[in-house]
Amino acid sequence: MEIVIEETSGFCFGVISAINLVEKELKNTNKLYCLGDIVHNDMEVDRLASMGLEIINLEKMKELRNTKVVIRAHGEPPSTYELAKKNNIEIIDATCPIVLRLQKNVMNAYHQINKTDGKIIIYGKKGHAEVIGLVGQTKSQACVISNINDLDTIDYTKPLHIFSQTTMNKNEYSAICEEIEKRVEKADGISGERLVITDSICRKVSSRTTQLLNFADSVDVVLFVSGKNSSNGTYLYSLCKKHKDRTYFISTKEDIKKEWFENCKRVGISGATSTPMWLMEEIADYVSK
Repeated sequence: MEIVIEETSGFCFGVISAINLVEKELKNTNKLYCLGDIVHNDMEVDRLASMGLEIINLEKMKELRNTKVVIRAHGEPPSTYELAKKNNIEIIDATCPIVLRLQKNVMNAYHQINKTDGKIIIYGKKGHAEVIGLVGQTKSQACVISNINDLDTIDYTKPLHIFSQTTMNKNEYSAICEEIEKRVEKADGISGERLVITDSICRKVSSRTTQLLNFADSVDVVLFVSGKNSSNGTYLYSLCKKHKDRTYFISTKEDIKKEWFENCKRVGISGATSTPMWLMEEIADYVSK
């Protein structure tokens, strides 16, 4: 039985950069704090915890003084940086460059559209760390939409500027924007020129869909490795499962069942943008034995 790992799967460059930054800091100290999971994968979080990284929440950060705190790739709202300054906390900023650029664009758009009583719309997962950071750029005035049902909350008579969370599905975002355009046309007092749509989806994430499905076609069984709390992993797995029924979601090698490999000549191992390559290699070694 042949076992192959999808070459394009695993950490995106934003996560790689964040983890490299953390490992570099941990070489000089045995204790480092991170606001939220550095990555949505328990195995990787545990590995870094063994090196001295402690995951904290915002309430815990409020108690800290004179120390260092890592801002993960998802980014944070301005209020977090203000808190750090107040408590004399040094920020180790691992915000993904793509997210950082998006934050600045959202902030600039907010200041511009606020002059005409317009609204910033963020298409993303409500409560997601990246979305919280984006909304923070608008002084919490942005409207977050996650699906078609949320569109009823928008006032289409006002100027609108739409952005997307970087990890959302490109086709779904396009469908949402098309529906908004239709509603804008029906509304009174607004022209198409006052509707701005910004494509802010990460190309690394959006290209994963096609790559994963092509990879699934080349194997008999797909083991999709991801943390259960990874939105990117949940989405990619469900997509792959619909395309190839013999796709199985696993977080560790302990999740694997032997009966999955009956009449199987080629096993494919893939993962989310939050799945470390070392974990996929460990699973490949386990299956081979």
